[in-house]
This record gives sequence, structure tokens and C-alpha cells, in this order.
Amino acid sequence: MFGSGRAILTLRDSYRRDLRLVKGATDLKFVRFHAILHDEVGVYDEDKHGTPLYNFSYVDQIYDGLLENGVRPFVELSFMPRKLASRAAVHSFKYHPIVAPPRDYARWDALIAAFASHVIERYGIDEVAQWYFEVWNEPNIDFWSGTPAQATYFTLYDHTARALKQVDARLRVGGPSTAQAAWVGALIRHTTEQQVPLDFVSTHVYANDTAKDVFATREIVPRTEMVCRAAKKVRDEVNASGRPDVPIIWSEYNATYFNDPKITDTVWMGPWLTDTVRRCDGLTDMMSYWTFSDVFEEQGVVRRPYYGGFGLIAAGGIPKPVFNAFKMLHQLGDERLDADSEHALVTRRPDGSLVIAVWNYVPPGHDALPTTIVLALPHEARTARVLRLDADHGDAGGAYIRMGSPQYPTRSQLDALINASALAAPEDLAIANERVSVTLPANGLATVEVTFAGHRPGGIGGG
Repeated sequence: MFGSGRAILTLRDSYRRDLRLVKGATDLKFVRFHAILHDEVGVYDEDKHGTPLYNFSYVDQIYDGLLENGVRPFVELSFMPRKLASRAAVHSFKYHPIVAPPRDYARWDALIAAFASHVIERYGIDEVAQWYFEVWNEPNIDFWSGTPAQATYFTLYDHTARALKQVDARLRVGGPSTAQAAWVGALIRHTTEQQVPLDFVSTHVYANDTAKDVFATREIVPRTEMVCRAAKKVRDEVNASGRPDVPIIWSEYNATYFNDPKITDTVWMGPWLTDTVRRCDGLTDMMSYWTFSDVFEEQGVVRRPYYGGFGLIAAGGIPKPVFNAFKMLHQLGDERLDADSEHALVTRRPDGSLVIAVWNYVPPGHDALPTTIVLALPHEARTARVLRLDADHGDAGGAYIRMGSPQYPTRSQLDALINASALAAPEDLAIANERVSVTLPANGLATVEVTFAGHRPGGIGGG
């Protein structure tokens, strides 16, 4: 699953081009975005007598566009329509979402019921029952102005969950969709005690969140560890709760919540992402990287291709290194095998071949020499091929600098950057004494595909 820019942006051709590109590389199943109930989508209005009016024409175009590309919506029910808001509590995002509770919960319940009934009528319950409905976004910080925050959010959650289930019990609803891994245990306790439906729990974390905010400690948690330590915290909370089997969905994560070109636009993301996958394996049911595209306007209209946007694809349709990292990791097998290295992820495909990810992680702002990783293969190994991602393979950043870092690249420059972003063809590796060696520059990532003759392989070592 991936996040994206807000609902109305999904109508753009550039958004849908990027969606198709990411779908082809990763086979993403769900997309989550803010603001399906924002006034710019036109869902809610009132006539001169105060009677609610609903309009789902843009909703239909938004969801049609996803489904036609083989992607389902992960529906975040936000933000508050202006005429339904209890007050004009406006968030600082450029599109000015209203983050207040509703002034009338009966009208909110009716809106949610009408919304759910409409999408079921249009797409059928067998389809919509495979979606997720998440109540709001990050109510523990400045995306919710109710006071006290948790109690008023729980009121919103209760009304929303019950309204959805009254339309059809098969609809999946959950929350609390919090920042910083907060409130998950509290929501489980609340919904259990109050007998409110809860089909999944969701929350968010970023690698530069602080230990104070996530764990209420003063320690320094490395960027490589934050996401999966938060995942372990939530996993433990759920295991200790009255609902230990409830699915856990991280509906936002990334290496940073800032626009930092040295992070999200660079090859550094490859090792960070792969190590995060390694560490978080088994701790969650689904994770949503924020975001798949830089068609995104929370801070305003994008001014240049490389500005530290969250997406896999820069403005102009330029795949970033993190796009290639996801593309490479999508080739991993379904079965994880043991490895004696913290810099390797070993997997097996159903046909018995191995796909091994190896990396040379270097913290931001540090220099490091290349490193050589030696993989000890089972004796049945016959061929090995390596696919590389580093500053010289699958990264258009150098080409962008060499052409003078244009703020508005021409069409020919965009074509050159897109070509420069492509991964090179895999290279054959020589197997000597049942070993192969892969040398990786700083923040290099590689995947090694190993095929066998005769039967399924045994284990693998690394060093």
C-alpha cells in the first residue's frame, strides 16, 4: 500500500501516470489519501433551509480512476465539510482542511451512511467489502481540534464505525490513524468496553520521530531503528490487549516527515528501506509508504523536481532511487530464510531460486568506503546475477546536477532524466568455491538472484 497527495489530485493525468508506473513496478494493491470529504470534492453542502445535500460525482471519478488501474482505495474519512464543522478550525496545509468535530453528529452519521451506501451501489458490496475505511487522520496532533483530543476522537470514531456497519456489516472500519504510534491500545480498550466495531488498528511513524514522542523516553533512537521499534511497541500493545488478533496497519511511514532532498531524493533510501523491511517483518499486517508520487501539494505547488518530496516519482515523472528500491524488493521471494548478517535479506521463490538483498548503509552526512559482501551459497547453485542501485546505477540525481539543476526541465531534459533513472541490466556473477562477492559503494543496494539445478537449495551465509 502507498499513500498519495489528497483526494482531488487523483483526477490529474500526472497522478494517474505515476500510479500506473508504480503499479507496474510494485503491484500496489491500495492507495490512501487525505480529504475525500474536503469541500473541493463537493460531497457535502446545505440548501438555504439547512437541508443536507450530497454530491458524489467527484468521488466516483476519484475511485473509478483507482479501480480502472487495478488499485483499491484505503478510504481515510477526512476532513470536515465547512458547513458541517462545529467551528472554523483550519489546518496550515495549503489546501486548508478543516479539522473540527462536526456541529451535529446526526448529520455526520447521515453523511457517512450516504457515502457508504453510494459506493456500494456503484461498485457492489463484494468489491467495497475489500476496501478499508479509516476514521480521520492523526487526531493526536494538529489534525483534530476536539478537546480533549482522545475522548472527542473516540466519539467521532464510535459514530463513524456504527454508521458504516449499519449500512453493511461487511465494511471494514478502524483507526485511530494516529501520529507517533499513539492511542492504539487505548482505542482497543475503548471499543471493547463500549462494544464498538473495530476491524483493524492503524497508526503512523517516521524515522525522524523522536523517542520522546513515540516512547516517552529521552533516548536517541537511530533512524534505522525507529520505524520498526515503533512497530514492535504497537505489536506488543495489541498482543497484550483483548483483541490480540486485530490486524495492524501502518497507514503512513517514511524516513522523514520533512522535505529533505538529502534523504528522500537519494540512493540512501535503498539501504534504509530494505533494512526497515528486514526489521519490521512479522510485526505488522500492512505498511503504507508515504507517498508513491510527488504530485503532492501540502506545502503548495511543487517548484522543482528534486525538493525532498515524499514520493517515489519526482515531478515530471522522474523515478527516484526509492522507486527502483521498491522495484527491486518486489522481486524478492515469498519465503524468508535465515541469514547470519544484518546487511542481507535472503528469500526464496516458489520455484526454489533465491533472491538476496544486500546493502551498505551509511548514515546521512557520513562518508564510507565501499564494502564487499561475500555470500556462501549452497553447492547446488548454478548461476548468480546481480542488480544494482547506487549513484551510478538507477539514480538520475547526477544527471540532473550535470545539466545545471534546471528548475523547469524541458521535455528533452525530462526524457534524459527518466532514461538516467533506469536500472541497468543484471550482471552475471562468478561463483567460486560456492561463493559470490558483491562490492557495494556507500548506500549501495543490490539484489542477487541465484538459480539451482535439480532441487530446492539449502541455507545461505553472508559475510
